[in-house]
Formats: sequence, C-alpha cells, structure tokens
Amino acid sequence: MKKFSTIALLLAIAFPALHTSPVFAQEKTVFPGSKKCAFLPDAPDKHVVVRGDTLWGISGKFLQNPWCWPQVWGMNRDEIRNPHWIYPDQIVYFDRTTGRLRLGNSLNGGVSGQSGTAHLTPQIRTEGLGNNAISAIPSSLIEPFLSQPLIIEQEDLLTAPRIVAVQEGHVNLAKNDKAYVRGDLKGGTSFQVFRPGVPLKDPETKAVIGYEAVFLGTLKLERNAKTEDGVDTFIVANSKEEMTVGDRLMPIPPTPILNYMPHPPEQETHARVVSIYGGVNQAGQNQIVSINRGSNAGLNLGTVLELARYGSLVADRTDNKKLIRLPDEHYGTLFIFRVFKNISYGLIMQVTDAVVVGDVAQSPE
Repeated sequence: MKKFSTIALLLAIAFPALHTSPVFAQEKTVFPGSKKCAFLPDAPDKHVVVRGDTLWGISGKFLQNPWCWPQVWGMNRDEIRNPHWIYPDQIVYFDRTTGRLRLGNSLNGGVSGQSGTAHLTPQIRTEGLGNNAISAIPSSLIEPFLSQPLIIEQEDLLTAPRIVAVQEGHVNLAKNDKAYVRGDLKGGTSFQVFRPGVPLKDPETKAVIGYEAVFLGTLKLERNAKTEDGVDTFIVANSKEEMTVGDRLMPIPPTPILNYMPHPPEQETHARVVSIYGGVNQAGQNQIVSINRGSNAGLNLGTVLELARYGSLVADRTDNKKLIRLPDEHYGTLFIFRVFKNISYGLIMQVTDAVVVGDVAQSPE
C-alpha cells in the first residue's frame, strides 16, 4: 500500500486532472476536519523555501489551518509517517485550479517562463533527511525534549535497571566513575540515568500516570555481570548532575527525525493538559505541556490538537437565574512532538489565552 500511495502522490502532483478519479477521491477523504482546510483569501501563488523556514510557517502562508498541510498535498497516512523532505530553494506553488500545493525546483533563482530559466518540473525529494531539509516546527524549541527521558511511565519505572552501588570511596558519581547496576539491560550498552521527579496525575481519573524525570547523565556498559547475583559495571560517560545509588537507567533513544508532518489525529481525540513544563501555572506560545493521551490513543508525531477550555456555568438572569453552560472556548493549537504510551509532549503553537492544567486538547473541529 505504501508503494502505491507514493506513486499516486507523484502522479497527482504531475497530473492534477487525475484527482477526479475514484482512487484519488478516496485518498482525499483520509483525514478529518476537511471543512476547515481552506486556503487563505490572500494566499500567495508561490513561496520560495529559504533556510529557517518550517512546514508550519510555510503552510500558514497558504492555509487557514497549518495542520491541513497533508490534505492539500493529497498525502496518505504512510506518507505522513515517512514524509518527503523539502529543501531551501525549492518552490511551493499554489495550484488554484485544483486547490492543491505542488513543489518545484528553483534554477538560478528564476521563475518558469522567464528569460534565462528552465521549465520547472514538479517533484518531491524522497531520499533520506539531509542536513538542510526544513523541519516541521522550530527544532531549537524541542531538541532537549527529544533525547532526554523527561517522562517516565509507571510500568517503565518499575522495570528500569537501577544503580545499586558506586565506586568505593564515592557517595556520588561524576564523569569516568564506575557505577554498579542491576536489572534487565535487554542487550543495551548505552543508557541515560534519571531520577523520578514530580508525579503526573490524570486530570480526569486523578491516577498517577507517570513522572517527570530528572535527567542526570549517561552511562556506558563496561562489563556484564558474570553470575546471577552479580552486577553490571558501567562508566559514567557524561554527567549533568551527580548520580547515586537508587537512580534508574533507560536506553538512550535513537536520534530523532525532526521532519514530521503536521496533521490532525487519525481518530477522535479528547485529552487534558496534565502539566506545564518547568512547574509554572500558565503557559503561552512556544512553551511545552504534557497531555494524558499517547500512542495507546492513536497519537503520533506531528499530530495537531485544538486547545480549548470548558465553558463555564453561569446564571441565566432572564430565567430565574437557572444555570446554563457557555460554549467551550477554543483558543489555540498544540503540536505533538514526542509520544509515550499514555502521555505526550506538545509545543504550544498559537494561542489567544494562557494554557492551564486541565484544559482540553482535542481533535480540530
């Protein structure tokens, strides 16, 4: 299916008339929220991609809602998970006839049809992520959150290997010190060290669903245990804070890919804000929050949710002060960039009000 969908996308870009066929009609209905996927009245005819652009920023030049990016390209779910990269100097064109975007290459900075330029052939780069490929959102805002544990869920905390002893004569560990560890390493050799921090409670159930972890540093395996009652020997590779007995280990995650496409969730989602990173009471644009839904609820990288606040109960002064509920207030968008089983991290993209714990993060209407 993935191979067919990729071919279909390329044909759709090169031959817009094919969009009227049943096959392409089916691809266009993959995502929810199509009523809001309208182009801006003042959308430009084209945009030349420059260094520092993001998919979110470019789509905001054309679309009422940037999370509609995959729809206006005719992308399916496989292509969202394995997106085609876009690079500086390429040109995003708005085909007003078909209501789709397409991609071309700029030659010598020229435009098709002008003297001294070549005809632009629409194409999308499909090779691996290059150093110059633009990211979906500003990578500088989220990079620290991609490689450190930060959130540890209940079951992972219970099974995580732990430091049981430190080098003789030491109380705490620093770089190049030895740490002795027990627990199932699952074949791993490089680990992050963390200490469980603030418990995260689900605003709906009040149950603890995870912990904000304190990242301490990294360990490298030097020698495996020789006996069942033995310990694994590690060397401290890097130390951000002092480590000690009782601190836990988790495998270093693979290098993240930053170019995930902004898109609405694949299934109806209704989540709540669990915490605001940094322990503050309110958050605004470009700050990080966690929500009480993750991969188990169908969320994945690049999912965009709408931020809202439940409508308050007020007295109807025209009807004996009978209580009525005002409509929910929709005030912003949240871009999911790291997903755990039951918790996700999101970057606040655009808001007209402050985000507080307990606010709603849901499928865009």
